[in-house]
Amino acid sequence: MTPEGLARVLLRRWYVLVLAMLLTGVACYPALRPAPRFQSSAVLVVKPPRTGNQPNQLTNLQPSLALVSYAVVQQLQSPAGQAELRAAGVHGTYRLTPRNSGTSATPYYSIPTLQVESEQTGAEEADRQVQLIIGVYGKHLNALQATQHVPSATLLTVDLVNRPGTVALPPNRTRAVAGVGALGTLAGVMTALWIERIATARRAGRERRLSAQHRTP
Repeated sequence: MTPEGLARVLLRRWYVLVLAMLLTGVACYPALRPAPRFQSSAVLVVKPPRTGNQPNQLTNLQPSLALVSYAVVQQLQSPAGQAELRAAGVHGTYRLTPRNSGTSATPYYSIPTLQVESEQTGAEEADRQVQLIIGVYGKHLNALQATQHVPSATLLTVDLVNRPGTVALPPNRTRAVAGVGALGTLAGVMTALWIERIATARRAGRERRLSAQHRTP
């Protein structure tokens, strides 16, 4: 169909577009008042074992620990890891982001810190989700060391650099309204074309019947 033909169809079926606009306006009301969302965030660190030479574990963070931490993140981001997180009760939007300790010119991951984030409709639930993710992360780290038969005195451990803290996310009304408006416009145009097609088919059927009656002696 040419643009001119589409315009003529929409002009003929203007009432469909008006109805679609009214329904879209009604649907936009909830989009203007979205449910509140909260983001909880925590930063954990993989610490080496305490030694006599390095009693402060945080001063002995090596790049190799960052590689171990990233290996655990890859496990959790795999399909099996995501299924395990869901089985543990994790749901909704969450992110596992290794912290980059390099610069924009020479980026690298040398400090084994990981930022864990979760977005939920409730502040307490967002904190709980972060705690669940940290628990599964620690379980995977222990399992990884168990497969390598790491002695208990030299095990890597997980600690929190900062505990889960929650902030309220500002609602994105513009994107929500734009999405609802686009869907409403598309639905209105498609409905107008569908009604036009039905009307054209009925009109063609009547014309065929009239033509057949005229040919009948």
